[in-house]
Amino acid sequence: MAALERVLKPKTKRSKRFLEKREPKLVENVKNAMLLKGGNANCTVTQALKDIYALKKPYAVLYKKKNITRPFEDQTSLEFFAKKSDCSLFIFGSHNKKRPNNLVLGRMFDYHVLDMIELGVENFVSLNDIKNSKCPEGTKPMLIFAGDAFESSEDYKRLKSLFIDFFRGPAVPCVRLAGLEHVLHFTALNGKIFMRSYKVLLKKSGCRTPRIELEEMGPSLDFTVRRTHLASDDLYKLSLKQPKTLKQKKKKNISQDTFGTTYGRIHMQKQDLGKLQTRKVKGLKKRPAMDGPESSSKKPRHV
Repeated sequence: MAALERVLKPKTKRSKRFLEKREPKLVENVKNAMLLKGGNANCTVTQALKDIYALKKPYAVLYKKKNITRPFEDQTSLEFFAKKSDCSLFIFGSHNKKRPNNLVLGRMFDYHVLDMIELGVENFVSLNDIKNSKCPEGTKPMLIFAGDAFESSEDYKRLKSLFIDFFRGPAVPCVRLAGLEHVLHFTALNGKIFMRSYKVLLKKSGCRTPRIELEEMGPSLDFTVRRTHLASDDLYKLSLKQPKTLKQKKKKNISQDTFGTTYGRIHMQKQDLGKLQTRKVKGLKKRPAMDGPESSSKKPRHV
């Protein structure tokens, strides 16, 4: 039995907190990513991993030592590192004569490999090669996808989902305009995928709305899709399943119009207005003069 699979009771408060972080939660934490390289990674793959790590920080772990493994043949080492570092996303970089400048992008489900797509890097421009200002660490990027292949091809659909899962960052309740300063653009054209990274510059426009300009800051990568390892439809559907407590219950008899006004429908039984209790006021009491016309014609007798 592996050391990570043993069931141990925590003896200290620190180990107890560590195990509580690993427990299943209704609302998941931000997905962490691990970046590791194979036994024969070259300078291009190593620098590409460092640049992607710079975009993903602080929700990433970069392994600097080489790991001799083949993800499409044996996935046990990836699953071991994923469980050790509590990461559900990974990028594995390698280089050989048959597949030069190779990056394997994938994700885990229950610490087992769910999806893997192998990408070949053809053109690469590093962050250091572009001498422009960079975005601060931890900036949440805006993701833009262009190309019909992301909607028509099943492999490209899953690759789009992988890119979104990898770069979207933490979920936030509100967005500040000045915080929207990083754009990741993915274009699918002629069997290739072009990844570009831009910094958003807000310029003066003479009115309240600023003028927006995009300045390339790197990294810049051109990908080609090679091998794929996709999960079955049943397993993929199981990974998307949410607990019942998170699902919002449908409210009956409530509707909204085009202007956002909420209307509620109330069901009531038939009411008998004759028995309706009203407020008792002295001015509404009956008087002798109101009994009828005959009573008003009679005069009191004198004794």
